[in-house]
Amino acid sequence: MSSSPAGTTRGVTRVLLLADAPVLRRGLVSMINETAGMQAVGVPGELRRALTLVESARPDAVVVELGSGRAATLNVCRDLRRRYPRVAIVALATSEDPAVVNEALAAGVRGYLLMNTSPTLLGWSVLAARAGRTVVDPQIRRVEPSEVPVAKELTPSVPLTRRESDVLDELIQGQSNRAIGRNLFISEDTVKSHVKAILRKLGARDRAHAVSLVLSARNGGGTCTCSHGHAAGPQRETERLTEDATV
Repeated sequence: MSSSPAGTTRGVTRVLLLADAPVLRRGLVSMINETAGMQAVGVPGELRRALTLVESARPDAVVVELGSGRAATLNVCRDLRRRYPRVAIVALATSEDPAVVNEALAAGVRGYLLMNTSPTLLGWSVLAARAGRTVVDPQIRRVEPSEVPVAKELTPSVPLTRRESDVLDELIQGQSNRAIGRNLFISEDTVKSHVKAILRKLGARDRAHAVSLVLSARNGGGTCTCSHGHAAGPQRETERLTEDATV
């Protein structure tokens, strides 16, 4: 496995593997390195070392094991999302429960796959997560059709950029422009520019309307292809956004 410094290979998606079981870690390294355009970086390690390993490896994406210690793992995901917002998180999970899927998405996971996933689906999910899309294992939709109703996806006519997707994620969490700038390491004026672009592309009147559109689509079972999902309800998020209603 290569441990070359970040940025030395152009066009390659750098993936860090985090799992408590050594056998799983070795298997994931093989899957990633055998996928065209991807490279396992750093030392695959345990979840408790996540922040340290991400800091040293500087990956584009992280694949985490989401098994029996779900609460602790999701706390790690939240920390990663807060500290490294540009790093996409894909979870390999054992649970097919839609409630667990929603909990993981709310914690910052953008890809939720079952342990028996294929290398092809894993690789595609990593790329989709990096692009700001949410991916849920299709096996879960087949197993729990009544829990995952089909709804029309909220797809902007002009796709959001990756940074606009990051800003939209923060809007859905009820963050102010100042907080978004701090979390994403950009100026408040830049945040305002991104918000204006998001409103235009979504056809939304204001921030609250944009969040309502996205959450309404998700609550109906669809996945907005411009951002990852959250468990909070539309009314609560809309109320929080009214405090910072101006762009």
